[in-house]
Amino acid sequence: MSKAYFSEQTFAFLRELKANNHREWFQDHKQRYENDVRKPFQRWLSELSERLPEVSPEFVASPKTVGGSLFRIHRDTRFSKDKTPYKTHAGAVIFHQDRSQPAPCFYLHIDPEGCFFGAGLYHPPPPTLRRIRDFLVDNPSAWIKARDQMLSEGLSFGGDSLTRPPRGYDPNHPLINDLKRKDLVVSAPLEPSLATSAEVLPWFLDRVRSAAPLNDYLCAALDLPF
Repeated sequence: MSKAYFSEQTFAFLRELKANNHREWFQDHKQRYENDVRKPFQRWLSELSERLPEVSPEFVASPKTVGGSLFRIHRDTRFSKDKTPYKTHAGAVIFHQDRSQPAPCFYLHIDPEGCFFGAGLYHPPPPTLRRIRDFLVDNPSAWIKARDQMLSEGLSFGGDSLTRPPRGYDPNHPLINDLKRKDLVVSAPLEPSLATSAEVLPWFLDRVRSAAPLNDYLCAALDLPF
């Protein structure tokens, strides 16, 4: 069995970064970021990549430093009032190998304030969202089966929804609450004690299996293989 990936040192670095979110502090502690955050995440991704085909061969867990699954620690502050330069969490996206269009993904979030698993499609652009809604109207039974299975396995829907029915759809449709969704995402919380154990990899794979019906459905809606 693999040793643990993340550790209390991972969380300690992220907590201290939140308290000292400026370039001078980060440069002084950059090796801690490498040793306690990036390298453990890359090792986790590398080992996950060997197991992902058990669920789907179409999704990629890439440990590459550039263009890989792990999000950069640097924040994009160009259009934000918050000008702190660094994220105070670490996250990785398990992306669909077809990157020519918006596609569903799987996600792991490591954060002292709450870790979680995520899956689905977050903030899809309007044309993509319309394709999904139209597919849902045309294929309600498969959606209900996927939705109910995920809920029974402990996943929760999240994200934003419209307050009113989307234009062009029957406000009395039996799936109107799902048609109102602006995000098609599910999540599950991850306890720190599990995040800092070797079991975080099999735990994540179990959540991937639980969320597979959602991503399979979304791939079908977008003419993507699963």
